[in-house]
Amino acid sequence: MKELRQSRGRRLRVQHGGMGGYTLVEVLVVLGVIAMLASLLLPVLAQARQRGQAAVCLANHRQLGLGLHLYASDAEDRLPHNFGAGGTREAVVSGRFDNWANSLLNWELDSSNTNVAWLKAGGLGPFLAGGVGVMRCPSDRVLSSVQRSAGWSARARSVSLNAMVGHAGEFMEGYSNTNNPGYRQYLRLGDIRAAAQIFTFIDEHPDSINDGYFLNRVELSEWLDLPASYHGGAANLSFADGHAESRRWRSFSTRPPSRPDAARLPIELADHERTDYDWLLSRTTMRLGVSAADRN
Repeated sequence: MKELRQSRGRRLRVQHGGMGGYTLVEVLVVLGVIAMLASLLLPVLAQARQRGQAAVCLANHRQLGLGLHLYASDAEDRLPHNFGAGGTREAVVSGRFDNWANSLLNWELDSSNTNVAWLKAGGLGPFLAGGVGVMRCPSDRVLSSVQRSAGWSARARSVSLNAMVGHAGEFMEGYSNTNNPGYRQYLRLGDIRAAAQIFTFIDEHPDSINDGYFLNRVELSEWLDLPASYHGGAANLSFADGHAESRRWRSFSTRPPSRPDAARLPIELADHERTDYDWLLSRTTMRLGVSAADRN
C-alpha cells in the first residue's frame, strides 16, 4: 500500500485502455504547447474578424449608395436634406424627420445616440433595403464610460454624408453652401457630373461624428470633421455612382485612436500632413465653373 501511494505521488496517470499514464511534466508540456499555439492563432483570428467586419462595412456603403439613388429616383432626382446639428434637431423636434439621418451623437446618455426609430422615420431610412443598421460600421463599438456603465453596446450610426451633397438647410444661400462658397453644392443627383469621383457617405471618427453632415472647408488646412480609421487605418466610402471603396490613411494625424476625446478637433495640418486631406477634398466637390473634364 505504501508503495502504491508513493507511485501515485510520483506519477499522474490517465487510463486509456491498457496504456500507461502521462507524467505531470508531460501534461504541463502539452498544456504549454497548446497555450503557445493559441497565442499564435488568436492574432490571426482577430485579423480575420477585422477583415470580415471591413467587408460588411463596405457592403453597407453599397446599400447606402443604392438607397441614395432610390431616394433621388422617388424625389424627381433631388438629393435628401443634409442638415447640420441645428437643422437635424429641428427636424426631430418638429416631427418632420426629413433629414437624411435623424440623429445627433455625443458621449452622454441622450436617446438620440441609439434611437433607431428616428432613423427609420424619414430621410434615407425608408429606402434602405437592409434597414438602418447599414448606417453603423460593425467595427464601431466606441462608447464613453458613462454609456458603457448604462449597458449600451453601440451607438446607432457611424457614417455621415458629404456636406456638399444634398440640401444643407441653414447653410444654404441660394444654391451655394456658405461653408464652401464658390464650390458646387449638389442638390440633384444629375448635378454630379463626375459621379465616380465625388464621395457621398464616409465612415466618420467617433469623436468627430455628431450630426450626419461631414464638413471640411476647401480653403482651410485643418480637419473640422475627421474620417474614421476602423479598418487597420482605413475608412470606407461610397461614391455618387454607387460604388464603394476603402481608403487607407497615410498621415498619422488622420488616425487618432477610436475613443472618446482622442481627436482634439480641429486639427491644424502642416504642409507634409495634407496628403489625406487633399485626397478627400478633391473628392468632395468642384469649384464652380470647372467641369469634370477640366479637372481630369
